[in-house]
Amino acid sequence: MLFVKISDLKDGMRLARPIYNKNGVLLYERNSKLSMQSIMSIKNFGLLGIFVLEPAEPVPPMTADDIAFERFQTMTVFSLQEELMKMMQTKKAPKIQVIAANVIRNYGNLSRKINFIQNLRSKEDYVYKHNLNVAILCAMITHVMNVKLEEQLDAVLAALVHDVGKLMLTHVDPSIKDFEDLSFVKGIELIDYVFSSNNGIKRCCMQGHKVLSNFHKGKTQENKITTSAKVLAVAETFDMMTAMRLTGEPSSEVKAIKLLLENPEVFDERVVEALIQSINILNPGTCIELNTGEKGLVLAGNEFNILRPMVLGFNDNVILDLSNELAYGDIEIVDIMKTMDNRYIMDTELLKRQGIQFEEPEYVEVPEAEEEYIPGR
Repeated sequence: MLFVKISDLKDGMRLARPIYNKNGVLLYERNSKLSMQSIMSIKNFGLLGIFVLEPAEPVPPMTADDIAFERFQTMTVFSLQEELMKMMQTKKAPKIQVIAANVIRNYGNLSRKINFIQNLRSKEDYVYKHNLNVAILCAMITHVMNVKLEEQLDAVLAALVHDVGKLMLTHVDPSIKDFEDLSFVKGIELIDYVFSSNNGIKRCCMQGHKVLSNFHKGKTQENKITTSAKVLAVAETFDMMTAMRLTGEPSSEVKAIKLLLENPEVFDERVVEALIQSINILNPGTCIELNTGEKGLVLAGNEFNILRPMVLGFNDNVILDLSNELAYGDIEIVDIMKTMDNRYIMDTELLKRQGIQFEEPEYVEVPEAEEEYIPGR
């Protein structure tokens, strides 16, 4: 799999991931072969580039949940961008409640874990994609925690708008020392005005920011923090660490979860556990790297400590039960092996050959590659 800039796309390349328009209409299916006409069409989408498959590479498997998640992200990012722009221009956000309700409807009532798939972000769309993903995480976490709907809505709304101040300072260099504080002050002033009838949103944004600011400065945390603010702080940290950017490699979900668990004085343990119960991290079949330098495969998860599952080492084909800390206390998973587009490398066939019983995901059938794909067909 390769990431190819829009300017470098060529006739005959196959798409690794589907492309949707802002209304959620499927324009190009994965495995579609690009033509000169489709390349010209994709260039008008404002994308920096897309992931394509190498000539003989099979299409990565996707579940129905994966496809629905990508479609929802695409649609909602467009809606959120329009709403935040309107919020800055008119100091009104009439549709933000609708966006929050859609997030909760789709991801605030799930009875199963999902793959939290990160899309590539550019400087121009980072805030919109970040705010949306944080909102989705907040919806899932608060659902697992059985938080009241009113507080769940506050957390999701706060997530959708919490970084709006960064959009208000497009003329300011984000690398300057006081950019974060300056953008936060600008944003909170706007949030206070727009949501004057709901102090919970402003309070959630302010307390969530304070938690992370104190953490980065090594200061003592405050005691009176609302649940919604604790959720926002965890969701924002997880998304920032695992986000795909043009510059720099994202941290893996394992590294992000480790940081959250290792700082319980900052990140509420109940909230972190709810995050772990919301997304797939070390499912059977996941390829991993150990601190010994060896690579391996997760054979079975560990419901009591997600970071210490049963692993098959590739070097000598030995099974390591990391839950047995007396025998393997000095061995731990340091990372997850991923494809270039930040998806887990899975090897369920090896599990089957080992005779391991597991619940295999139900993947959506991959369409045959077409020479000319008709948008929306």
